[in-house]
Amino acid sequence: MSTATKTVNRLRTAIIQAVKQAQSQGLLPQAELPSFTIETPADRSHGDLASNAAMVSARAFHAAPRKIAEIITQNIDLSDTGLERCEIAGPGFMNFFYHPSFYASVLKEIREQGENYGRSDYGQGKKVLVEFVSANPTGPMHVGNSRGGALGDALASVLDAAGYQVAREFYINDAGNQIEKFATSLEIRYLQLYREGYELPEDSYHGQDIVDHAKAFAEVYGDQYVEAESAQRRKALVDFALPKNIEGLERDLLKYRIRYDRWFRESTLHQSGAVQNIVTQLTEKGHTYEQDGAVWFRASRFGADKDFVLVRSNGLPTYVVPDIAYHYDKLVTRGYDKAIDILGADHHGYVPRLKAALTALGVDASRLEVVLMQMVRLIRDGEVIKVSKRSGKAITLVTLLEEIPIDAARFFFNLREANSHFDFDLDLAIENSSQNPVYYVQYAHARICNILKTLAADGITPTECRDEDYALLTAPEEIELINKLSELPDEIISAAKDYEPSKVTRYVYEVATQFHKFYNACRVRSDNISLMQARLSLCLAVRTVIANILTLLKITAPESM
Repeated sequence: MSTATKTVNRLRTAIIQAVKQAQSQGLLPQAELPSFTIETPADRSHGDLASNAAMVSARAFHAAPRKIAEIITQNIDLSDTGLERCEIAGPGFMNFFYHPSFYASVLKEIREQGENYGRSDYGQGKKVLVEFVSANPTGPMHVGNSRGGALGDALASVLDAAGYQVAREFYINDAGNQIEKFATSLEIRYLQLYREGYELPEDSYHGQDIVDHAKAFAEVYGDQYVEAESAQRRKALVDFALPKNIEGLERDLLKYRIRYDRWFRESTLHQSGAVQNIVTQLTEKGHTYEQDGAVWFRASRFGADKDFVLVRSNGLPTYVVPDIAYHYDKLVTRGYDKAIDILGADHHGYVPRLKAALTALGVDASRLEVVLMQMVRLIRDGEVIKVSKRSGKAITLVTLLEEIPIDAARFFFNLREANSHFDFDLDLAIENSSQNPVYYVQYAHARICNILKTLAADGITPTECRDEDYALLTAPEEIELINKLSELPDEIISAAKDYEPSKVTRYVYEVATQFHKFYNACRVRSDNISLMQARLSLCLAVRTVIANILTLLKITAPESM
């Protein structure tokens, strides 16, 4: 448990004990203290922690909040809480201020825990499966997949740091309509190599990668499949090209620093009978009906806006059935406590259907969490880059990473909430200036390394500080910086609770900002040896925090720039 969390917990106990003390003296009536909050004020000049305990107790204690606050303040014992005083504000808010020992405890904690600082056991080892990207294996990944990759991978890291047992998974859609379209596209491109008169359908894949696959297939098999049955030709082409695409996806994602624990193939759900089992279970439970030769699921009974088809009149399952089977496999067969999907915002109508089916199958649908991700626009020279999927000229993950550093891509894509539209400024991503957020954060880390290197050249190295040394850190910039460092464990927990890893990205930017302010206001080298060592300890703590977060985000923490 972090120093900040311990302080909050101790303050809560102290407030409760103060109320009991006041009640025993007859200063407050014998009534139960309502639930109250302890928060960090937006303006720290008002206090380091604030509580509304007196405000919410007015009805229970039949007294004005300010009077209650005065009674609590008179009876509270703040010794051993890490707080030194309380001030009453307005109608009865209680503002508490840290004792100097709090700041010493934070810096000691960071020094002792090192690379583990920020981690916690909040998740209690619960099993979580994070599925993200899961791009169709029919072509290269586009920019949207780039954002999904950064978000999903960072979320998995945040959950791991918060004490969950996390696995990363890629779902390969190697069955269904997309594969049929892939087969059609390959077949036409292959036949075009030997005969005229074949036109690629409007809704097929028009990218150069399809042409390249057809040519590569022809180099191996020649015209052997020109006269073959279409089904045989299509199967041969897909069997040849699909593995290459999947290998390409894995290779490109590894370059992006994403390594999955498992690549799960949709086809295995069909082969094992899991897809048919979903239809059978729902039918046996009385949740289906037939109409126009198709099998429908009574989804409206379970929170969806309308019923939907499970099995078409031709006997083939719709795309949603394998998805239901896949999530049933995650939560029931494999027993994950929570399944988290990172999906495009266009899936908003799909999620209630999926949850309705899980509920009908007897699965707690709240165990499935879906993070919906908005679109990305690429900006160059202040203009939006126009891309076209149909023409095959879309910007891919590979072409993006050829233009900008991987560090910048991962940082930028994880800088905004998933549900916000994002404009990716390609020019800014490669700019070596404080305007570039990832450069700004990395420069703070490098600046600290340079401070240590410069002092070491003069024979000055960090030593362990005493409480009285830490007590010399009284400048507003020092206090503000330590306060920010103390927030890391709670920031990670908050990001894990909200499935919002961008919180830690923004947090590390704030740490860098506070450090640069400190550096400009407080000279580290000093004739006062104790003060210099205390400031060196603060620098080391900042370096640790920045390195820990950048490592979590799989972004490098350079020692020089």
